[in-house]
Order: sequence, then structure tokens, then C-alpha cells
Amino acid sequence: MSSLDLPTEVPARARLHSTNQHHPNSTSEAIDLEDRFGTHNYHPLPVVLKKGRGSRVWDVAGLEYLDFLSAYSAVNQGHAHPRIVGALTEQASELSLCSRAFHHNLLGQYAQYMTQLLGYDRLLPMNTGVEAAESAVKLARRWAYDVKGVAENQAVMVFVAGNFWGRSIGAISSSTDPSARRGFGPFVPGYKIIPYNDLKALEVALAEPNVAGFMFEPIQGEAGVVMPDPGYLTGVRTLCTQYRVLMIADEIQTGMGRTGRMLACDHEHVRPDLVVLGKALGGGVYPVSAVLGDDEVMLTLKPGEHGSTFGGNPVACRVAMEAVSVLQDEGLIENAIERGEQLRAGLIALQREFSVILKVRGQGLLNAIVVGNEVEEQADDLAWNLCLRMMEHGVLAKPTHGHIIRLAPPLCISTAEVDQALDRIRKAIASLN
Repeated sequence: MSSLDLPTEVPARARLHSTNQHHPNSTSEAIDLEDRFGTHNYHPLPVVLKKGRGSRVWDVAGLEYLDFLSAYSAVNQGHAHPRIVGALTEQASELSLCSRAFHHNLLGQYAQYMTQLLGYDRLLPMNTGVEAAESAVKLARRWAYDVKGVAENQAVMVFVAGNFWGRSIGAISSSTDPSARRGFGPFVPGYKIIPYNDLKALEVALAEPNVAGFMFEPIQGEAGVVMPDPGYLTGVRTLCTQYRVLMIADEIQTGMGRTGRMLACDHEHVRPDLVVLGKALGGGVYPVSAVLGDDEVMLTLKPGEHGSTFGGNPVACRVAMEAVSVLQDEGLIENAIERGEQLRAGLIALQREFSVILKVRGQGLLNAIVVGNEVEEQADDLAWNLCLRMMEHGVLAKPTHGHIIRLAPPLCISTAEVDQALDRIRKAIASLN
């Protein structure tokens, strides 16, 4: 067909302009619109947020809430932090993206900043947590072939039950969650899954000569803030060194101050071979992730073998440096320790008062309560209903694995706000009766 034969009328779908679209101004309208045109891959609480500042958010009706989810720890520095937003807008107006086809003036600076901060040789920039975790798997396999001497296509990756690092095919291939796997196979070969917090099982797995890496969360976030025994991280480090396997810490949720240290592995003074970061690295305003490691592993990648159009873009680099600087300059990591202790003490007091709380656990400001009653099969409904009551009383949180509620506010939360949240949670639990 020549250009003269092309249709002169533009299809109706191309004429739709954003100014002609309806902008919902009520909770029901916004939810109905999302339900009508969005894919149903999430089950959110029935709240529609419009504004956030610090530890607080407001919905379209102007009601205020304390945010106790922090976008799964992506908002460690608080909503709309002025320094981070300023870095974002300033850099976006200067140079936002040039891809890795060209150099730009911030990537080297960002890589130097992060590697010197965490004590590694090199940084691989990516965008999302799942991308960074996939990158760590690729790096481990390549290292196994080039350095350890594993035969081509025979490398094995070891993971733990209950792990979560995303929902890509690679990620769900290592998952033990039926809802993550059902209907999405076949899965990636060369994955082995062992129990979490089990050093004996880990030693058996690592003794297999083709193992490239062991990737795990120091504290399992999506599984419900599942804590390992003291000494587990140290034991992992010892075994990985003994069997010449890369220790890969998935610190996407636990890193960047969430547990009261820059990295959760710092609690046992353990240095992984690879660290995977994401979420809070973007300061709650931009997707930023990274893998950090030493030359022996990182330099196995050659040009053209791995990449990302947006990975390491100027805005990401600028935002990440500002986000990490805010954590340090404003004492947010220290605040996570103090406010975490305050929160757990308050939750333990509530546990003594209400039988619905079965367990309280956590570290820093990554915490959870396990809920239940005499009818075990109703525990999932109980957790969901409690989150609804908490929402009605001004605290936002979500269940995970049905009967567990994560409580992870921004690290900037104040003493008074923690007390306020505990009072609201108490009222929410009391309203269940």
C-alpha cells in the first residue's frame, strides 16, 4: 500500500485525549474505574489515596491515615520527602534518560557512592527488585561457569521455602506459594529449594559441586516477617565460604535501614558476596534497584550480555544518592531501632489484652502480628477484617499469607505517631468483639 492509499480518518481510539477522560473524585468511582479497566492482580483495601507526607496519607475524601505498610518498605524515608522530590524534579528537568548507549555524568558517581558505602567493588544498576534479583542469579551462574568451573548449563541455585523476590517466571520458579505458581509453568530448571533457617539442610545442598549461589532474605518479609535464629546469617556465611558458593542476600525489603541497620546482614556483621537492593533505594518516588559485589563476580559480565534501558539512568542515580543520604543525615536508621522497640512493646501489651494476637515479631521497623482464634480456618478472614477496622480507625496495613499483618511504617515516624497508631490499633481490635 502506498502512502496515498493510507486511510485519512484517524481511528477513534487515537483521538481519545486525557482531558476528555473522567477523573474520579470519590472512593467508589475510583475503585469502580480501576476494576473496570485494570487487571485484577491485586486485592487492595477499599481506600483511595490522593496525598502523602511523611508517615501520613490522605484519601480522596480528605481522611487521614498512618501508613503502616510503606509501599512494602519502598517509602522508608517518608512520603514526598522534600529533598528526594527536589532531586527528582531537578534532575528530570536536566537529563532524565539517555540509555547505556552513552555515558552520563552521574552513573559513575552513584556507583562510587554505593560501593564505598557498603564496601564492595562494583554496582550493577537496575530498576525493580525482581530485575535485580534476576541479575544476581545470572551473575551467580556466570561466575560458576567462568570461575568455579561448573560445566556449562549445570549450575544450581539454592533458595529457601517461603522466599519472595517477585513474580517473574524466574522468581516463581523458586517459590513455594501455590498462588504464585499455579497455571504459570513450566518453570526454570536448576533451582533447589530447602527449608529456611535450617543450616543442616543448607550444608547438604551446598555440598553438591554444581551449586553457584544461595539466595535468601535475611528476614522473610512477604512470608510474614519470619525471623531466623540468632547465628543463622553467620552460619550461612561460613557454609558458603566452605563450599565455595556465593552468598546472595536479598535485602530488597530488609535493606536501607528498615531493620535498624543499613543492611539486615549487618546485625551479625556478615558480608554477603552479592547484595540485592531495591524499594527504599528509590526514596519512594522512583524505581531503583541494584546488585553489589566484587570484581571476581561482577566482571564476568561482558558488554551486550546483560542490560536495561532505564537501569542506571540519571534520575535514578540522583534519586538513589539523595535517598540514601537522607537515611543517614536524618538519623532514620537509629529511629528505626527506637521506634521499632516502642512499637513491639506496645503490640506485646495488646497481645496480653487481646487473645486475637497470637504472636508479635520483628526487628527495627519491620514487624508483624500473627492473628487467630479458636476457629483456625477463620484466621484469614479475621486478619482481613482487622485490617478493615484498622483502616476505619486511621491505620493502613495489609495481611500477608492470610493470618499475618505486617506493620512497617516509614522510618521517619515519630514517638507520638507510634503511640497514636497503637491506640488506633487497640480500638480496631476492640471493635471486632
